Amino acid sequence: MPADLNDYFKNKMNDDGGNKAPQFLKDFSKKATILYVILAIAVLFIIAKPYTIIQSGEVGIKVTAGKFDPIPLAPGIHFFIPGIQKIIKVDTKVRIINYKSERDTSFGNINEGIIEKPAITVLDARGLPVSIDLTVQYRLNPANAPQTIATWGLSWEEKLINAVVREVVRNVIGRYKAEELPVKRNEIAALIEQEIRKKIDSFKNKPVFLESVQLREINLPPKIKDQIERVQIAKQEAERMKYEVEKAKQEAEKRAAQARGEAEAKKIRAQGEAERIMIEAKAKAQANIAIAKSVTPELLQLKQIEVQGKFNEALKTNKDAKIFLTPGGAVPNIWIDSKDRQKATAIGR
Repeated sequence: MPADLNDYFKNKMNDDGGNKAPQFLKDFSKKATILYVILAIAVLFIIAKPYTIIQSGEVGIKVTAGKFDPIPLAPGIHFFIPGIQKIIKVDTKVRIINYKSERDTSFGNINEGIIEKPAITVLDARGLPVSIDLTVQYRLNPANAPQTIATWGLSWEEKLINAVVREVVRNVIGRYKAEELPVKRNEIAALIEQEIRKKIDSFKNKPVFLESVQLREINLPPKIKDQIERVQIAKQEAERMKYEVEKAKQEAEKRAAQARGEAEAKKIRAQGEAERIMIEAKAKAQANIAIAKSVTPELLQLKQIEVQGKFNEALKTNKDAKIFLTPGGAVPNIWIDSKDRQKATAIGR
């Protein structure tokens, strides 16, 4: 509209005899041209958007006419020439690939840094199929991100991480029989992580930092599961029988020990009783010897006199009694009362 107005005034001046346009109209025309230029540049800037903002946890890769700049762009705002240059943003935060049996999805939740893939199906040493659940944590090396993208492309995760993980798992599991896998789980998990880390670190320019590899589940064929279960039951039964045998053995040893203890106790008691009898016998023998030594002819004669005196006293009251003297005149003598033939009394000391 300002340009039309300017033409109008020019024509008006020409119609009026070729008089020149006023100065303020000339100044207004110049300012309008500058304004148009500024507006055109602003519109072009908005449409073309020759800048990008790189967030924290990302790096930018500037590509000029198809050539990758080897120096990554740090977080912040960066400008480029539309049509000639572009900036590729790549994530450098820790990312996760979950190999799971529950879901059969390919790449998913990429914006969240979590990728879900089907469980890795491999063959054991005998060719039996085995399914492995695995979690891999990794992150892109920001310093070498331009070289990584230039070499492997934006699908670097599929070519680097997924390919390496599947290859290593296949090689490691193929060394074992299916029934050995649950028993040697820790050994296998350590070997898988070691081999993946070694393979990733062998790539040129060290494109990826491997954070961790976690073996979550080993899914065996149903027949192998049943076989392992039967073996486990047999082992448990064997352990139970071993425990029962050991218990019975301990009980038998306990009873034998008790029997030995009782026999030993009886032996000790019998030995003590025998020793007691021997001691008593020796004591009696010694007492008899002492008594025998104390019995002298004079003592025997005295005893006989005492007994004879008792008989004499008895004859005073019972004159019909009969007295039998022992041979040699030893005591005691025998007294028989003739009045009572049914009764006989032995007197003496």
